Amino acid sequence: MSDIAMRYKQNPILSPQDLNPSNPKMMIECLLNPGVFKFKGKIGLVVRVAERTIQKEGFLSVPIYDNFGKVELLNFKLDDPKLEASDARVINYDGVDYLTTISHLRVVWSDDGINFSKHTSYPSLFGEGEYESYGIEDCRVSQLEDTYHLTYTMVSPNGVGVGLRITKDWKHFDKKGMIFSPHNKDCAIFEKKINGTYYALHRPSSPELGGNYVWLAESLDGLHWGNHKCIAKTRTGKFDSKRLGAGAAPIKTEKGWLEIYHGATEKNRYCLGAMLLDLNDPSIVLARSEAPIMEPIADYEQTGFFGNVVFTNGHVVDGDTIRMYYGASDQHVCLANFSIRQILKTLEH
Repeated sequence: MSDIAMRYKQNPILSPQDLNPSNPKMMIECLLNPGVFKFKGKIGLVVRVAERTIQKEGFLSVPIYDNFGKVELLNFKLDDPKLEASDARVINYDGVDYLTTISHLRVVWSDDGINFSKHTSYPSLFGEGEYESYGIEDCRVSQLEDTYHLTYTMVSPNGVGVGLRITKDWKHFDKKGMIFSPHNKDCAIFEKKINGTYYALHRPSSPELGGNYVWLAESLDGLHWGNHKCIAKTRTGKFDSKRLGAGAAPIKTEKGWLEIYHGATEKNRYCLGAMLLDLNDPSIVLARSEAPIMEPIADYEQTGFFGNVVFTNGHVVDGDTIRMYYGASDQHVCLANFSIRQILKTLEH
């Protein structure tokens, strides 16, 4: 077993019953992998909250967001011939696909990094406008000086892209719109410039030619990105044989930029691995995990809304310790610690 994660013994630390729905007509289906940050001595999580409409007999109800971030419920009769509802996650009505759940981002706070609660003075983030009508998901938080950059997945009938909102106080957010067009996700911005340039990892997808690979992009202003380079591909027979994507912002070490990423197999078993990128040119991959550093081996990681999944896009670093918050089985938020030195040691070979 290659798993070197030190799991918190009281996992999970957050489950659907620990939070209230955003709307009385909704129920929380699952909590997923949060973005993580430090602010005024506290640890904050930007948790993805997936909600489902409370159903009425004889109807199938699905939620979407309007232009102002308010939930609108669409009700379809179950016997309507235009309705195709054989998939529990995506239904089709009259040629248009709809998600059966919709996600928003909930900010929760903790003094000890274990017990988290919602503060009413800090707002939740909801989808707004036509490119976020099916929700916003999987936030990564990168702090550059005193500004927090939130990259997240924008979901709509137009496709899946990467959005950006920035804040300094977690009360007011400047929406920058879509910075990577569909189909793209898993975007993490480096927390330090390299030779005056912003860098970001992202994951465009190509189902017909190419694949779900990790790419690197550059920017002069943090908004407009170019010089894209593919730096890591899937590997046949390994834990990342079907798809892979970045976790949180890379960690700067003496050996290079350490990136913890997720990889999945054809059977949708999600594990975590590590990559080491060159300090001056992060398009150069110095080393990469041959075996995962974390696998779904705990009960709460194997069974849930979508089992056999460990997935992270957030952590805080304290010396040699990575305090990693991760999603388990697409249902719970959990905590595990890693030693940076130990991860680097696994990459020596």
